[in-house]
Amino acid sequence: MAESGFEGFEKRLELHFSGDDPITGLRQIEFETLEEILNAVQCTVVSSVGNHYFDSYVLSESSLFVYPTKIIIKTCGTTQLLKSVRPFLDYACTIGLSLSRCMYTRGNFIFPKAQPYPHTSFKEEVIYLEEILPENLFYKKASVMPSKLPSHAWHVFSAVGQSYLIDNAHDHDQLFTIEVCMTELDCLLAKKFFRRHNDGKTSDSAGEEMTLMTGICDINPNAHICDFAFDPCGYSMNGLDGDRYSTIHVTPEDGFSYASFECVGSVYDDCRKISEVLKKVVQVFRPGTMSVSTTSASHELRTRVANAVEQQGMKCRSCTVDEFPAAGNVVFQTFTNRRK
Repeated sequence: MAESGFEGFEKRLELHFSGDDPITGLRQIEFETLEEILNAVQCTVVSSVGNHYFDSYVLSESSLFVYPTKIIIKTCGTTQLLKSVRPFLDYACTIGLSLSRCMYTRGNFIFPKAQPYPHTSFKEEVIYLEEILPENLFYKKASVMPSKLPSHAWHVFSAVGQSYLIDNAHDHDQLFTIEVCMTELDCLLAKKFFRRHNDGKTSDSAGEEMTLMTGICDINPNAHICDFAFDPCGYSMNGLDGDRYSTIHVTPEDGFSYASFECVGSVYDDCRKISEVLKKVVQVFRPGTMSVSTTSASHELRTRVANAVEQQGMKCRSCTVDEFPAAGNVVFQTFTNRRK
């Protein structure tokens, strides 16, 4: 493992708001205002696309999704993600929305000593959030979910208000989120995320080429993909499929290679769908080690996850379950290549 390099593991923040059920809501945000918020985080927008349901932004360090009453932002590197919370709350207030739920998750940093405040430790992150979140979010829980792999643990902070529990009970029961973190990527596959010197391509066209060449386009063929290739290496994409998003980020450098995949689904989907998605994700990257965090109202998904991943030559090494207000059950599973 390299002593220093780019931090691939993302910090992820999900904010839910309530109000007069606006049609556009948070999507009204002007680009200049968004730029100011992201400047505090230490990242910028490099590409964007939207549909009828939400707006998607590929960032210089990961992704942002803006729905009428929900924001999902994840950033990697040495970004200061939590510094976006207060300005997002302030903006929401100007359009008559108030925060009803907050969830923050991340894995173990590869280079923790390089992280700036408030990301110097999970304790500092929790203290920071508790100091700025409104008092009505009084159901709170913070937990570090361990695994048998010292390089992988899952950090979760959840805070929710009573109004969210009442107003979103049905949605909470049917939706799930899957977050996949992969390290030690197959060297030959990782090379596909390096650009050729003076390739004459734009970042958008080079990103489109990587999407096709690696098979990422086949993970969800129905998704409209907004992709971006960094120079000299690295890749990000956001997928839009109706009201659902997916996202992939790749740091391919040997010694600290990393890739992440995230998607949202419904318990009413064909049970084979998420299994096929996970199989394709593993095939694209062939990681030596990976973790899968599933946030859902039930435990049922973990069996599907394990079966899908193990069919690709991985072995489940640990499984940890914890329950969080409004989020439901978080299941954290780790896997390694069977050759390990």
